[in-house]
Amino acid sequence: MYAIVEATWAVTGTTVPFTLHTPYSPIAQLILAGLAIAAGVACWATRRRVAQPGRIAIGGALVLATPVLAMGATGLPGYFVTLASGSGLESATGLAHVLLSSALTALLVLVALSYRRRLAGACPRCGQKHTGGHDAPLVHPSASTASPRTRRLAYLLMCGMLPWAGVKTIWTLGGDALGITAEKWKESNSGGSEVAKALAEVGIDVTVLAAGLGFFLLTGLMYPWGQVFPRWTLILSGRRVPRLLPLIPAWLTAFGLSVYGVLLVIYAPLAALGVLPAPKLDTDLGATLSGTLWLAAFGGMAFGGLGFALLAAARSYSARTRPVCATAATSEAPPTETARADAPASAAPADWRTAGAGRDPAQRSPTGRDGSINSH
Repeated sequence: MYAIVEATWAVTGTTVPFTLHTPYSPIAQLILAGLAIAAGVACWATRRRVAQPGRIAIGGALVLATPVLAMGATGLPGYFVTLASGSGLESATGLAHVLLSSALTALLVLVALSYRRRLAGACPRCGQKHTGGHDAPLVHPSASTASPRTRRLAYLLMCGMLPWAGVKTIWTLGGDALGITAEKWKESNSGGSEVAKALAEVGIDVTVLAAGLGFFLLTGLMYPWGQVFPRWTLILSGRRVPRLLPLIPAWLTAFGLSVYGVLLVIYAPLAALGVLPAPKLDTDLGATLSGTLWLAAFGGMAFGGLGFALLAAARSYSARTRPVCATAATSEAPPTETARADAPASAAPADWRTAGAGRDPAQRSPTGRDGSINSH
């Protein structure tokens, strides 16, 4: 699907934005379509027995195609912010490209992980070495909290949002910061949606609100309510959260935010020293060079901090929620150090694989009436 869409856009000359002012060229779109076809062939070949040269070709195709195609998904946070704020859709083709790239990247990562496990002689689903088929019911571990180390790291990285959110909040409340007055800031955002204007009236910047949604995802990755739907979700209360539901948006969002944040943090001081070209100043806004560079640095700290915090929390969530096949032998080695460190203190290491075996996870009651985790 990705290859067909990209090739159609290239042939018809459809404009697909790569950045705000730079579209993809038809040649680039045809190259992306070719990479998608190569990745599809490699995915099909992962289930076949091939010799060593074939395995190298499959791995090389996946290693080459996945990061290149993933670059098209880096704009996902930006589209999410504009849509959530009601500011309108900048480009329908750009949004379609980002969504296709995100879906394709997620699927390629899952295929590559499954193939790596198969080559290691492990179950492609759960990653454990066990006898029997790979179609047995999956056993999911009980809900747990991330380790203190992971939580401290995530909260420390989130502190990088404070300067950026503080400046935005000062502007929305009518104050001046970084050489820009609140009046000029409001004039520059006068074309925004009614939702954004209403939020600004009560001192909430829409981008700060979007960052708050990122923090909501972050906390869900670190605490049990991100694994079992809490009571305020009504009909979903008590059911197990599908593992990929928070992981896929976390990985995809974290990748784009962390890369963008690192680039801004590196660019700001180098531009201040004259090593890199200075940014174009917004004269209508009354921005100064120092204020613009400080805002770029604050934005890099905010976006990078949230991105790396999501990466740390998603890594912990992935280890704590990894299911195993019900046929996995209990004599296998215990989970990895990361999983062990993030496991709940009450979990018994001897029966971590077989807890709740033979029962539908959706029919189990992981939480009691008081929200505590039951033992299975």
